[in-house]
Amino acid sequence: DSGDSASELQEWRPVIYRKCTDTLWLLFFCLFWAGLMFITGYALMAGAAERLVLGYDSFGNICGRKNAPVKGAPLSGQDMTNKKYVFFLNSCNLEMQSLKISSLSLCVSSCPQVQLNSLEDLQSFARNNGSFLCVYNLNVSSYTQNSKAAQLCPALPVPPSKSFPLFNRCVPQNPDCYSKYASVLISTVNEMDVFHRILSGILAGRDTVIGLTVLALAFSLILVLAFRFIRTLLVHTLLALVVFGLLFVSGVLWWLYYDYRNDPSTELETEKENVKFLLGYAIFSTIVTVVLLSLIFVLRKRLRFTVQLFRIVGKIIGRIPFLLFQPLWTFLILVVFWVFWVAVLLSLGTAGTAQSTSGGQVEYRALSGICYMAWYHFVGLIWTSEFILACQQMVIAGAVVTCYFNRNKNSPPPHPVLSSISVLFCYHLGTAAKGSFLITVLRIPRIVLLHLYNILKQKKNAKCMFKCRFCWFCCQESCLRYFNQHAYTTTAINGTNFCTSAKDADCILARNSAKLASISCFGDFLLFLGKVFVVCFTVFGGLMAFNYHRELQAWVVPLLLVGFFAYLMSHSFLSVFEVTADAIFLCFAVDMETNDGTAEKPYFVDQELLTFVSQSNKLTEGQKHRSTRPFHDNEDGTELQPMV
Repeated sequence: DSGDSASELQEWRPVIYRKCTDTLWLLFFCLFWAGLMFITGYALMAGAAERLVLGYDSFGNICGRKNAPVKGAPLSGQDMTNKKYVFFLNSCNLEMQSLKISSLSLCVSSCPQVQLNSLEDLQSFARNNGSFLCVYNLNVSSYTQNSKAAQLCPALPVPPSKSFPLFNRCVPQNPDCYSKYASVLISTVNEMDVFHRILSGILAGRDTVIGLTVLALAFSLILVLAFRFIRTLLVHTLLALVVFGLLFVSGVLWWLYYDYRNDPSTELETEKENVKFLLGYAIFSTIVTVVLLSLIFVLRKRLRFTVQLFRIVGKIIGRIPFLLFQPLWTFLILVVFWVFWVAVLLSLGTAGTAQSTSGGQVEYRALSGICYMAWYHFVGLIWTSEFILACQQMVIAGAVVTCYFNRNKNSPPPHPVLSSISVLFCYHLGTAAKGSFLITVLRIPRIVLLHLYNILKQKKNAKCMFKCRFCWFCCQESCLRYFNQHAYTTTAINGTNFCTSAKDADCILARNSAKLASISCFGDFLLFLGKVFVVCFTVFGGLMAFNYHRELQAWVVPLLLVGFFAYLMSHSFLSVFEVTADAIFLCFAVDMETNDGTAEKPYFVDQELLTFVSQSNKLTEGQKHRSTRPFHDNEDGTELQPMV
């Protein structure tokens, strides 16, 4: 009995180890999210994102909304729902004192369209338009009677002004007043932290960002349907659109850079940042265009095999039609998370305490430690996004594995997607957490190097070194993504943890690289061109939309955010075909090594896939001499067997 117990314990030990490893990684991910929840609570309690765009008066009231009172400020806590514009009482003589505008500011319902020369004009304007230009505690009937009206009302004459379209400020139209007002406003914006300028740009362009995200979703859905029913003509059309999109976007970026660089009115720091970013975008887009056009020319002869490949993949997806809906759920989860992340970021960027000063006025003072919280929050964006995408890959791989290792191809197993989701949540969340964490670990040094590059960009030696390091991390991340995807498929096959699955996948891919690499090469490349298609046309729409809002807005950063979201969405949708194809070929390799085609050990593969692999690799004659050695347990990994 003791011998049997020891033998059973020896058999269960690897299973217990794998379960404990996955559980520890899942616990680590949950602890990380506990830190994100702490930052979220802190940001919501201490932040006020509306201040960036809506503006606020000298008494701590945010224009355009209801406000809570501030201790020591009797004029705070007022309802400013109908008062959406910031009006400075001395707009013609603004001065900067400790990064603060010296003039008193109020929230008003409308800006004066004509010049007001006397207190009587102020009183008449208030009664006719309902916009009170004097301090709140001064009654409109006392404008001409109160002895302190000169201090509580704007300096006369009040120049005509219009509401500024971005920051809701009343901008004077008098040339002399406008020049002084603009100079002070330019100084204020240039002194703002880059982080806050970026937040202002995101808030100001939020409607455009949302619209472009929906546009990227539409392009992704169109491509999913196109690849499902792919034909040779459709492939040629996609290639033509990608080539046109690459050339057109590159041309537009260079044209915008030339236009901005030669614009004499470029004075704001945000506009100068736009010029720098546009130059970087134009150079990067040109390099990508040249590389992709070269690859399209080199791989054009494998177009026929690509059409056959997608027909086989489409046949598998036809047996599991709910796979096409999987990216939609992933997209919805990603959108909810991104909205949550941006909202917390905006609140975190405006976290500060309201403190009353002399005269009942209010100042907002930034809190310490916000920078560290922002970095932690940024890591959460990368890790969580990669975790969601990893879960999608595991669900798709699990469904494909279940369908492939099914003897009766005409009768697929019931509910393979739901079964794969249940297996993921019960056993493999730790595997997804570990795989996504490795991607995050490689991406963070790239961001740190980019930050150091901006600091040391004047030094030529450091500049070259940082570029080499950056490219090295990019290549490592691409390789890791490739192996992660096959590790998830191997986990779906035999239920091992991430490290064991990665080792097994590496071994079997190494032995079958000559057969499989050439097959999936152009298929993956065509899917990548589909992602480029979505990003190109979404970014082009963003260029046209954001170019009309140049003033005081770092729109190149929201544009980069739009490009990032567009790529993630297209990757989320098109990864159905990518993961399905890679999972099919990995299952094919396992099938070829564990079975020999005899009656005792028949293949699971159908004849169409077997013929396609043989033709594409020209292995028809060499298949008689193929090694049929099974993949038994060895020191390189565990036995790969279909997961029941």
